[in-house]
Amino acid sequence: MLEEVRIRGLGVIDDAVLELAPGLTVVSGETGAGKTMIVQGLGLLTGGRADAGLVRPGAVRAFVDGRLIVSPDGPVAERVRDAGGECDEDGLLLGRTLTAEGRSRAHVGGRAVPASVLAEVTDGLIAIHGQSDQQRLLRTGEQRAALDRFAGDAVAQPLAAYATAYTRLRTVSARLAEITGRARERAAEAELLRTGLAEIEKVDPRPGEDAALDAELRRLEHAETLAQAASGAHAVLVSDPATGDSVPGATDLVGTAHRMVAAEASLDPALSELADRLHEAGMLLADVAADLASYAAGIDSDPLRLTAAADRRAALSALARAHGTDLSGVLEWADQAGRRLLELDSDEDQVGVWASERDQLVAELAGLAGRISAARGDAAEKFAEAVVAELTGLAMPRAKVEAVVTQRPDPAGLPVAGQVLAYGPTGVDEVELRLTPHPGAPSRPVHKGASGGELSRVMLAIEVVLAAGDVATTMVFDEVDSGVGGRAAVEVGRRLARLARTHQVICITHLPQVAAFADRHLVINKADDGSVTRSGVTTLDDTGRVRELSRMLAGVEESTLARGHAEELLANAAADKADIP
Repeated sequence: MLEEVRIRGLGVIDDAVLELAPGLTVVSGETGAGKTMIVQGLGLLTGGRADAGLVRPGAVRAFVDGRLIVSPDGPVAERVRDAGGECDEDGLLLGRTLTAEGRSRAHVGGRAVPASVLAEVTDGLIAIHGQSDQQRLLRTGEQRAALDRFAGDAVAQPLAAYATAYTRLRTVSARLAEITGRARERAAEAELLRTGLAEIEKVDPRPGEDAALDAELRRLEHAETLAQAASGAHAVLVSDPATGDSVPGATDLVGTAHRMVAAEASLDPALSELADRLHEAGMLLADVAADLASYAAGIDSDPLRLTAAADRRAALSALARAHGTDLSGVLEWADQAGRRLLELDSDEDQVGVWASERDQLVAELAGLAGRISAARGDAAEKFAEAVVAELTGLAMPRAKVEAVVTQRPDPAGLPVAGQVLAYGPTGVDEVELRLTPHPGAPSRPVHKGASGGELSRVMLAIEVVLAAGDVATTMVFDEVDSGVGGRAAVEVGRRLARLARTHQVICITHLPQVAAFADRHLVINKADDGSVTRSGVTTLDDTGRVRELSRMLAGVEESTLARGHAEELLANAAADKADIP
């Protein structure tokens, strides 16, 4: 239940607080006072679309804050905790901020959240029924949705399973269509992939082979130069008496230096350290000399190997040029092409599997569609009866409403009950509400068979029927009594009062007959300072209610005749409410 709503900087409302209560709360006020902004504010509080044009001229931002009474152990509180918020001892705090630039922020339980979370939390707690809902109900798709709401789980459960199967069928059918419809293109793609892979397999490149070949070719092409350099360096490091070379090499000289220093090393630790370093240097030079000799001996100057390496490098380069990349790119393409070829071959093998699943899904959908149609047919009669009962009390006692459920044949549709029917995401049914306003009149779609006043009453009757089964604890009606007057207006008030026995009902109204049934009456006050209109909200006492009903009846508050009529309306409404079970 909504306990309090505060609106600041929204439209004509500067700062207003709505103190709400159980039962029927009526909100009235002069034209332009800001009644619509109350509904807009509640829409923002339930996650509705933010419109920067709603921000009060001259204000930087608008605020809507509300407090909901919820069970601390219920699913709503659990969802709030999942979002990082908390329900305190005063209830659940909700908030929405809208800037003049169009930015919007939402808060749930003290935590900033996306507006979608705000909508999720309030879904099932607050339902807003307005004139736009009435116009929407004129569309056949919305009429089907209304019938489904009335039918409840009898339609909702098979419809949920149907929607899942329908989505899967679309996926499977699209896959089959792609495989079979593009068979030639897929075959051509597979052939190109096989040709490319065959060329790569013929060359059989290995990762990094091009770089290794480049290094080998440089060695083979400059073998003599490299061997001479290594041999010359070796001769400098190590003398070879066998060749008649009497000049000592670097290793000999370092060895002599080490022996000279080592002989006296015991006299000074510092000299001993230098001796050790000379010994290490001698060993390092000896190792380098050995490696140089091994390198010089290992230089391959085989021209046959040079030719083979050059040919291999040319083959790799040609392969890379053909693919417009380097060798690593060729190998990457080969890996991707192999996977794609497996996918193409697998798809061809899976055609039978896909077709089998499609046939199973069609059979499943046909069964679910039959169940949904049967449930809608059962609900249609009860729904029509409930609407007709409401119309009787709305001064249309001889009107007849039908919820007609029909199907359309389609050779490519679903086989249901011995027929092949067109189908969509909601089944095979088309639902249309038809009205016979009085005996002898033809039955026609509601938007064609009703006058303006009759249409308002039919739509209101539907709203009341749907709202009676709504699980929301708070329901908001925005001037759904438009176009209704006289005795019918009294019946509207009586029905809202009856609904308020089990729900918190907030009604924006211009009808005194409806306002008389209120358990709490709020009035939007408008003050004009010559440049900016400001509105606030006042909770009326008994005397204030008489004055406000007088204004609603006669346009003035102090009319003796209007006051008497207002008092009579209040007394009659109180008596009617006492008889409501």
